[in-house]
Amino acid sequence: MCEQQLVVDDVSNNRRRNKAHQLVMLTSWGSSGQFAGRTSPYRTLCLLTAGLAFILGLVVGVTIPLYVLPRGLARPSALRHNVALNASSVSPTRLRGTNDTEAATHFPSVAFVASSAVPVAVLRPAVHDTEDLIEGGVYWGRRVEDAMPVGFEESQAEAWRRYARKTPVVKVEEGCGRMQNRLVTFEDGTRSCCRYRQNTDQIQGELFSFYLGRLLGLRNLAPSSLALVRLRDPLWSRVRPQLSLAQWSEERAVVLTRFVPYLEPAHIPPSLRTAARRLHPPDVMLSKEEATPGMLTELAQWSDLILFDYLTANLDRVVNNLYNLQWNPAMMDAPAHNLAREPNSGLLIFFDNESGLLHGYRLLGKYEAYHGALLQSLCVFRRSTADVIKRLHRNRDVGTLLQERFDASDPEFRDFLPSLPDKSIKILNERIDRVYEQITHCERQYSARKLA
Repeated sequence: MCEQQLVVDDVSNNRRRNKAHQLVMLTSWGSSGQFAGRTSPYRTLCLLTAGLAFILGLVVGVTIPLYVLPRGLARPSALRHNVALNASSVSPTRLRGTNDTEAATHFPSVAFVASSAVPVAVLRPAVHDTEDLIEGGVYWGRRVEDAMPVGFEESQAEAWRRYARKTPVVKVEEGCGRMQNRLVTFEDGTRSCCRYRQNTDQIQGELFSFYLGRLLGLRNLAPSSLALVRLRDPLWSRVRPQLSLAQWSEERAVVLTRFVPYLEPAHIPPSLRTAARRLHPPDVMLSKEEATPGMLTELAQWSDLILFDYLTANLDRVVNNLYNLQWNPAMMDAPAHNLAREPNSGLLIFFDNESGLLHGYRLLGKYEAYHGALLQSLCVFRRSTADVIKRLHRNRDVGTLLQERFDASDPEFRDFLPSLPDKSIKILNERIDRVYEQITHCERQYSARKLA
């Protein structure tokens, strides 16, 4: 009997094990897509509950940051974009990895691209059609003009003048050229090149060259402003020890020029490097297939530079390269002196113009041949610049206009910085006449009919 009972128990246990095994197999098959119609109702309820919990968590996770938390915390990526935009997101300051405090100063380091979040090169139209390269025989065409870098506008020059007069300087260090020039830093991190000289000639040359550039409509000169060295003045009081080390004297007029960092060397265009140097309409036409918008806009800026340096008799730029050819045959392949290029916009910066209008005029006997050779090499002009030259030639009022600019911008400096002497005004008028003759000569030589 006992043996029969054991057999019965074993059979019962085997049946229970078989049923459990079938239940496990049924559940696992149902989860893999088989026998879906026989899935346990408890498992279906569990899946629905998990799905609802996931959807509820997603809704709560998105809604709370958008409508409950402050927006500055909810969208850090947008905040970073706005900071970059305010500091000029395409400026070298942002690209080179400087801190946000320095990049977001009131005056962006590269003012000519501060209002755009798109690199200027992207905005340049393609220039392919011949009729769009040259207009009126000798003038850069509309598509070239439209592609020009914006440069430093008049409003920025005025804003810089107000800023540099009232913002305290917190640091003075060597830099910005030779001798007693200094790189100064204002309290918000903005920097400036400060030009200090023992005599006033070069201060006058720097300031009035800047005024003449504004009068001609050139936007390649960084904003500049006069300041007066007074150690107890709020502008300078925090850097008195540094000024003493620099051996600056009080009651001296200095020029504060907006510092533009991360500039690249600028080279003389190939067509102006050889002894047969020239930039005439046929030269532009011959190179039109290879020329890019950036190359053409740079050439257009060079046409302004040649006229500007001829008017001021600036001997510290391209004339410096020409003069040194007698010792170095490769001098024209070297970067141009006191000229730099902003890499994002392609703007050429005409800086260090202190030799203009006075010192350069005294040395015309030595350098005029170089000035004249550069002017004669040019027969393509910006129409806006040529129009100003023609008006100044007709009215002969450049001296009055420069004096009015000085009186309007810096009336408190009349006792510390003389106006341009009459001799300089006379020479400037003569050079305006010479530029006018070159423009009209080129107009006669390259009419629209001859270019067609």
